[in-house]
Amino acid sequence: MSVSAVAADRAVCAPLPVLGRDVRVPLVTGGEVDYAALDYAASAPALQRVWDDVAAYAPYYGSVHRGAGYLSQLSTDLFENSRRTIGAFLGCRPDDQVVFTRSTTDSLNLLAAALPQHTRVFVFETEHHASLLPWEQRADLAVTYLDAPRTPQQAVDTLERALAGREPYGPALVCVTGASNVTGELWPVKELAAAAHAHGARIVLDAAQLAPHHPVDIAELDVDWVAFSGHKLYAPFGTGVLAGRADWLQQAAPYLAGGGASRKVSRRVSGEGAGGVDVEWHTTAARHEAGSPNVIGAYAIASACQALTEAGFEGLVAREQELIARVRAGLAEVPEVTVLSLFGDDAPRVGVLSFVVEGWNSSHFAAALSAEYGIGVRDGLFCAHPLVRTLLGSEPQDPGECGAPEAAPGERSLNAIRVSFGAGTPDEHIDRFVDAVRELVTNGARWNYRTEDGRCVPA
Repeated sequence: MSVSAVAADRAVCAPLPVLGRDVRVPLVTGGEVDYAALDYAASAPALQRVWDDVAAYAPYYGSVHRGAGYLSQLSTDLFENSRRTIGAFLGCRPDDQVVFTRSTTDSLNLLAAALPQHTRVFVFETEHHASLLPWEQRADLAVTYLDAPRTPQQAVDTLERALAGREPYGPALVCVTGASNVTGELWPVKELAAAAHAHGARIVLDAAQLAPHHPVDIAELDVDWVAFSGHKLYAPFGTGVLAGRADWLQQAAPYLAGGGASRKVSRRVSGEGAGGVDVEWHTTAARHEAGSPNVIGAYAIASACQALTEAGFEGLVAREQELIARVRAGLAEVPEVTVLSLFGDDAPRVGVLSFVVEGWNSSHFAAALSAEYGIGVRDGLFCAHPLVRTLLGSEPQDPGECGAPEAAPGERSLNAIRVSFGAGTPDEHIDRFVDAVRELVTNGARWNYRTEDGRCVPA
């Protein structure tokens, strides 16, 4: 079901309780305000429910797998049950594996390491660096970068042509985002998956920005793998997930070599102590989970999945669509603001919008939002340099760093401002943001700012 259909058919729910909702921050102009966290696309605040679940488990923390003690057995059950909960949240097929990693980036690097030799990878230039860069790390993989499409149908057509013309015909993988971390726009994942499979390719979905905002169903979308991060899904700690087909993962060498990934290790001796070891590796998800796992991180993700499911994604989506409409309407009233988009104003999207303000460099504007209004947004190229440069109309060689604008206040910079929000965002934070943008553009900053270590900060 589409985002718009969900929003129209279901009741809107209240924001979910998150950590930090009562944090007060100082303003350079005097006084304090409740902090408005509008940088969900980087890291979403943890749900209070997740934090409470983790705190309740913490006294029972123990070693995982093979431990005979009660706490070890309890922790092992919790860890494996978390895997099952996440698999159900993602709509995994019976034979799919759920592998715990450190992040989306780690998940996609794991998949890159597991690809069969000479796999040809197809990736749009619009991807986040987490899904744009891992494929270059193997010299035997051939990577085809596809130009930024300007409509969802153009994305499908571009992929169709690229896959049809590939030579030689062998293993192929398509990598695509579900929702852009720059524009928030939804990509035609199901249609891209159909195109990939029609040409004998597989597809991995970067769901880092999609999963926190909208249901993700592997079987319904017919994708081969899904990757996402816990810290964007309202779960603290450094854990991610790669879920999907097991065969390529089972056939690949372990991502890390060590305890937990091996089933049996024996000494092989020849001559005077020479030889080595013979290893039998697991064929389950454990094959790529060497070392002691982050049990609390895995449980936190499972708790977040459960909390979002119980809250009702339909209502969460409906409320987020109302917030998006509010932000877009407010920004549209400020002629100096240009919202960045690939697919146009009517494209369905999640709660992520990037924009530029005429007469401001983005670092200066973001610094003023924080220092004078207590609003946290992000500025820069958002680890999606090719996409932002395309949207800004800049040349590929133009300077600009992820999160470190080089231009001083008042100078043009090749960066944008991103506002992002989600299930825990109060209405007041959205209203304050829109009012602050209008006031800054109309009246200017009330404080002086300077550049320090590549960042614009209050003087």
